[in-house]
Amino acid sequence: MGSRASTSAALGAASALLMVTACAAATSSGTTSSPGSAVPAAVTTTDPDAGAPPGAEVLGRPAVGEPFKLTIGSSDEARPDEFEITVEDVTCGEPLDPKVLAHTADSMGEPTQNPTPESGKQFCVVAMEELNVGKSEANWFVDDTVTLNVDDTAYSQSQTDAAYAGEYADYRSDQGESGPSYGLNPGSKGPAHAIFQIPEADEPTTLWFASSDWLEGPTGPEPGYLVQLRDTGRSLSTPPTRKAPHRLR
Repeated sequence: MGSRASTSAALGAASALLMVTACAAATSSGTTSSPGSAVPAAVTTTDPDAGAPPGAEVLGRPAVGEPFKLTIGSSDEARPDEFEITVEDVTCGEPLDPKVLAHTADSMGEPTQNPTPESGKQFCVVAMEELNVGKSEANWFVDDTVTLNVDDTAYSQSQTDAAYAGEYADYRSDQGESGPSYGLNPGSKGPAHAIFQIPEADEPTTLWFASSDWLEGPTGPEPGYLVQLRDTGRSLSTPPTRKAPHRLR
């Protein structure tokens, strides 16, 4: 009799446990599929160097606002071009700066244009400060040296994007703040901008800066720096809070 009661009690406890587990699974499933609640997709890679060209040497992983030194070879090997670069801001999903567009239109005597990204894409504007820490005047260009990355997918500036970035440089130059595309003397600094287009549903995770004039040389990918755009103290599966748009002065 006592053995039969113990067996019945055990069966009852097991049934109750199964019911609780089923209810919990149903509740979880209902939460993730409920309409109106966006559930961010988890990052599919945990590679800390995702965004760097495969096989490239990563010289550092600075954060936004943290300067790093980029050394670029020149014809005078004793005096390579050297810049201290600081990524100040990355803004995605916003229109290009209207002051820049108005300045371009005025300089060309044409109506102001309002460029739009490719279908399904969004503009991402990268604002940087460049300081010449080398021994001679030097120029530096984003073209063919920088990519904006979404995990391990790299986006470069298109020819059109580079033209938009050039308009930012022209605007700042006419404001008395010439950047490295115009040439900077040792100890001088100036602003620089890069413009990329990435899928409108994506958030950029890193920027790759090649320590060269090209992303890849004759022997393979050039070394460089992988700037982290996400808070390293936060889980990679949680997207960062989008920053306020960077406003030009």
